[in-house]
Amino acid sequence: MEQGSMHPTDAVGHGRKNPLHELHALGQSVWLDYIRRGILDNGELERMIREFDLRGVTSNPSIFEQAIGDSTDYDAELERLATEGIEAEAAYERLAVSDIQRAADLFRGVYDASNGTDGFVSLEVSPELAHRTDATLEEARRLWKWVDRPNVMIKVPGTDEGVPAIEQLLAEGINVNVTLLFSLQGYERVMEAFIRGIERRVDAGEPVDRVASVASFFVSRVDSSVDALLQKVVEGDADEERKRLAKSLMGRAAIDNAKIAYARFEEIFGGERWARLAAAGAQLQRPLWASTSTKNPEYRDVIYVEELIGPYTVNTMPLSTVEAFADHGVARHTVTEDRERAWEELAALKSLGIDLDAVTAKLQVEGVDKFAQSFREMLQTVGEKMGRVAGKA
Repeated sequence: MEQGSMHPTDAVGHGRKNPLHELHALGQSVWLDYIRRGILDNGELERMIREFDLRGVTSNPSIFEQAIGDSTDYDAELERLATEGIEAEAAYERLAVSDIQRAADLFRGVYDASNGTDGFVSLEVSPELAHRTDATLEEARRLWKWVDRPNVMIKVPGTDEGVPAIEQLLAEGINVNVTLLFSLQGYERVMEAFIRGIERRVDAGEPVDRVASVASFFVSRVDSSVDALLQKVVEGDADEERKRLAKSLMGRAAIDNAKIAYARFEEIFGGERWARLAAAGAQLQRPLWASTSTKNPEYRDVIYVEELIGPYTVNTMPLSTVEAFADHGVARHTVTEDRERAWEELAALKSLGIDLDAVTAKLQVEGVDKFAQSFREMLQTVGEKMGRVAGKA
């Protein structure tokens, strides 16, 4: 597989060795799925970059909703914006863009040392635009220009309407983090959009070596949904053999789905079409494992990290998962293991009447709706806080 300049490097001075550092040696980058003003102000993010070998940050409306609503970090700036007569959505954007710029500056050393293949900070377009191609393009361009950092990625959901926007943004040289991918079919559409966007730049004689993208493939939410369906078989089926099969498949679908996605990644980026682009200096669109916190307390708390480790991957983890893996995670190459078993287990799901395609399609719809709801709630919180600090409530 050809990758241009993408090779694991020791970009940042390491503190004590822990399993997170071993992940980098295996080709996987750890990104933190969390941001708030406090960890920028008190030096905590800078410390974590050193101690945990963090190589990027992702954000989303839910993260900003919690950061703004559950802290006083932003109150002083909200008060100033309120006195200027700034509306809630514009105020949120100023807060978010400022945080993203500061985080990007902290990761600039990683970005430079990795030749522009790592050290990214992601900012999402409004999830209200997930089904509007032109509006997504307009907002993504505006945010890209506003943040004005080479190591920012604009997050765009991989919906039917988002895919053409993703291709166009990449063709324009804008880094894209494709989010809310759950199905193999959706992932394949996104890889195709990425390659088309890069091909357009190569054919136009535009540089491609600093155009970066990741495809965020969600993991644990798949188990949450499939396990609920398996539990119905366990509780309601009269056939003991089917009950035993359902029990054996608990906690397997998410990892199986991701491993098959990675196999497809290897196929697409191991072919002649990609080799031409790699020869022109293009970077791979790396698979990024998202939603990797463990939702079921019966499962190992780092299972969605340990089972998906391999070259050219990113795992974006909430802080609790980062700390758990640093404490007791086991780092070894696992993402290519047990592929035949993965196919067999997904076939077994189908034999039990569980349609994974339907599950993943529903998860994407729910994901867009959840982020949109968080976005609306966050704007309400911002508006209420601005009203209070300005003495209007």
